[in-house]
Amino acid sequence: MGATSMNLPHLATEYGHLAYGGDGLRHHGDVEVAPGLVDLAVNVRSAPLPTWLAEPLTASLVDLARYPDPAPARTAVAQRHARGPEEVLLTAGAAQAFVLLAQALRPRHAVVVHPQFTEPEAALRSAGHDVERIILTEPFRLDPARVPADADLVVLGNPTNPTSICHPAEAVAALARPGRVLVVDEAFADTVHVPGASGEPASLSHRRDLPGLVVVRSLTKTWGLAGLRIGYLLAPPDLVRQLASAQPLWPVSTPALAAAVVCSAPVAVAEERRIAAALVADRSHLVAGLVALPGVSMAGEPASSFVLVRVDGGLAIRAALRESGFAVRHGDTFPGLGPDFLRIAVRDPATSDAFLSAFAHTLAAR
Repeated sequence: MGATSMNLPHLATEYGHLAYGGDGLRHHGDVEVAPGLVDLAVNVRSAPLPTWLAEPLTASLVDLARYPDPAPARTAVAQRHARGPEEVLLTAGAAQAFVLLAQALRPRHAVVVHPQFTEPEAALRSAGHDVERIILTEPFRLDPARVPADADLVVLGNPTNPTSICHPAEAVAALARPGRVLVVDEAFADTVHVPGASGEPASLSHRRDLPGLVVVRSLTKTWGLAGLRIGYLLAPPDLVRQLASAQPLWPVSTPALAAAVVCSAPVAVAEERRIAAALVADRSHLVAGLVALPGVSMAGEPASSFVLVRVDGGLAIRAALRESGFAVRHGDTFPGLGPDFLRIAVRDPATSDAFLSAFAHTLAAR
């Protein structure tokens, strides 16, 4: 049957991305960006690749005639998190992990805690699963008691996109129980820095004792590798095998596997912690400037590489900011938010100052 004669279901579209139920679950920040705009819509760090990362990526190109071998990367990721290789599944970006979960599992009662990254719910609905939404309101703090006891699949982010809220590890761990798969999206876990604490204090990546825990991680945010598509998940071996059965052959490319190896090395982990510590000052600078603007309020206490603000007339302000040369992410496609929410990536102080000046001018012009 030709493509033009297929009986396709109705699909709403926005900026070329598929939406589900018309609520824009497939809308992401990359479609906000256009030539000539300063990108504050995508939560990917844009610094040049360090030599210790760029050189192995370049060297991997000589092996493209061979099929990818994931074993060294699985071992490297496992060692980073003090787990066994059988507890690691490498994926083509963290987003692929959500598709695998939706395709391999058969939940009776799936729950997604919003506002959060919309791809997990989009993948579940695309695979035919019903999804119950638990909507957190400002300041977007997790209350484990709100999740129904009979939910056998629960998905949430920590820290959460787009709110930048970091939930206490014990609150997230309280959701784990026998008979339930608990999926924690930790794509931004390496951006969190708590003064006086070592490592990633809110991460559950080391927790092998929690039943049904799946931790999804990304290597594309801090290292600016969104175009390479590399991520992974950590889970009990039986669950890893179940999810791997839904993967296509050779799902992760040789260069992406090379990135997984070097980004899991001690030098990379140490650099992540340095970047996260430096991010605190850059974020504080941006937040101070935002809250000084009339009518702008922070939506919760940010802990990651982006912030969420609320301002009346958010959609019109976003459009005016584009005219001034800045792309920000509108919040109305995130369940639980609305058009007056804007997500803004944290950049260096000079970039933030230029943006704050444009924001102030936009508000004054209104």
